[in-house]
Amino acid sequence: MGARSISDRRISLAKGAGALALALFCVLLIALAQRTGWLEGVNVGLMTLAGEGRETGPGGTVTMVMRLASAIGGTLGRITLLALVLAPLLWAGHRRSAAWLAGMMAGGTLLNLGLKQIYAAPRPDLLPHLDIVHSYSFPSGHSAGNMMFFGALALLAGGRIAQALAAAMILMIGVSRVWLGVHWPSDVLAGWIEGLGWLALCAVWLPARGGEEQRADDAVMGRHAVGGDEAMDPETVEHARGGDQQ
Repeated sequence: MGARSISDRRISLAKGAGALALALFCVLLIALAQRTGWLEGVNVGLMTLAGEGRETGPGGTVTMVMRLASAIGGTLGRITLLALVLAPLLWAGHRRSAAWLAGMMAGGTLLNLGLKQIYAAPRPDLLPHLDIVHSYSFPSGHSAGNMMFFGALALLAGGRIAQALAAAMILMIGVSRVWLGVHWPSDVLAGWIEGLGWLALCAVWLPARGGEEQRADDAVMGRHAVGGDEAMDPETVEHARGGDQQ
């Protein structure tokens, strides 16, 4: 790896660390605003709307959908989905992508658990809880975890369709936590921001970004197998090896 590649990686790392720091600062501001009552009107107003929606005719059907979305985005659901994604990645030989995804999710989960202990915010009691909860409320673990997971899948898959599907899942799971009465909207917002910041940091090591580098290495190795560097034009060899430095 050349000096330029090392420099680019350091710049990317600095940007990722800056994004996470900014995200954690925003989470802190939301926590302060929530505790001082600045967000009470918004939180109570939106959760009241959710409660009214639960009492309407279609409310029962919506509640079933929200329960399903919340279950998919819960700890057990995310572990199951993660296993379903890791298995084909490993089967296809994408070990670096599988390791990156697993490590990113593990680290992000620990970050969220740590933040919950730091802020120690109680659950809202405005509406009856339609889900069993045992941990603190802020920031939302569902929102953070699914921002990381589905955001990572969108990065690995690439394309607007993957991004749209990921955004839809992230939004639905976040909304479900308010509908079920177990999170204030500000909890969900803070979880999204936390998850996005962690994902931005981990994206520095995203294996998919090394695609051009891998293709250059494969080109060199393929030519070695045919006839070695001696059978190639020196400028061609140097160009192939230097691809990962550009």
